Amino acid sequence: MGELTDKTKGVANEAAGNTKQAIGKATENERLRAEGEAQERKGEAQNLKGEVKGALGDKV
Repeated sequence: MGELTDKTKGVANEAAGNTKQAIGKATENERLRAEGEAQERKGEAQNLKGEVKGALGDKV
């Protein structure tokens, strides 16, 4: 159960981060672009956490 939750949150954060990056680039807003990049990285980490949980059988 934790695996799916982490992966879902990860995908959502990656998508939101990509959107923020695109808007930041389009409006030349460096702060928003950087915030989006950080959120995308957070999503990637959550996704990885979900994969590890899946490989270990949610014993993490």
